[in-house]
Amino acid sequence: MTSDTGPTRIEPDARAARRAFLVAALRRPATVGAVAPSSPRLGAVLASVVPRCGSPVVVELGPGTGAVSAVIATKLPAGARHLAVELDSDMVAFLRRTRPELEVVPGNAADLGALLALRGVTSVDAVICGLPWALFDDATQTALLGEISRAIGATGAFTTFAYLHGMTLGAARRFRRTLRETFDEVLVTATVWRNLPPAFVYVCRRPHAVPRADG
Repeated sequence: MTSDTGPTRIEPDARAARRAFLVAALRRPATVGAVAPSSPRLGAVLASVVPRCGSPVVVELGPGTGAVSAVIATKLPAGARHLAVELDSDMVAFLRRTRPELEVVPGNAADLGALLALRGVTSVDAVICGLPWALFDDATQTALLGEISRAIGATGAFTTFAYLHGMTLGAARRFRRTLRETFDEVLVTATVWRNLPPAFVYVCRRPHAVPRADG
């Protein structure tokens, strides 16, 4: 099948994606904080910071089965680079099989700087994150945000999401406070009701201070 803009890629079977997601969630409940892949509506809000021109570098953290990856792909201009850092080996295999256009990077987001350096990436235009922040302790959150801050520098953008039902919990309030301590600009979007469960997105820019990778 083709369109005016070239070949139309057939999306991977939704049931296969959901099955892969559930297997990963059951195998590693401590690192999968969602009950279902992100909806296209949530993906569109997360991907709103993707540059539409030039040759941007976009990094996705915790892509899972690639639900948000698919939305990002529709926004990327020719010549862009889209890297997806995924810890789960089965998810890595699934992404490589179903999304061959995606540059899948096996590894831990806590090592983001080193993973990017190995691939010749020195700066990033956008980091789009699906990591389960609520499952991380304060030290892990701070370390991850430091890696993200170094990646986007003064000109990039960072988006991540949280579930509406958890926003009043202490952990959620602490994470929001940490974001505001880390970035000069932290915007909170309207609730995306067409997601399971409903969620909202944090859009962050301009880290207050970009820490050195060596501490």
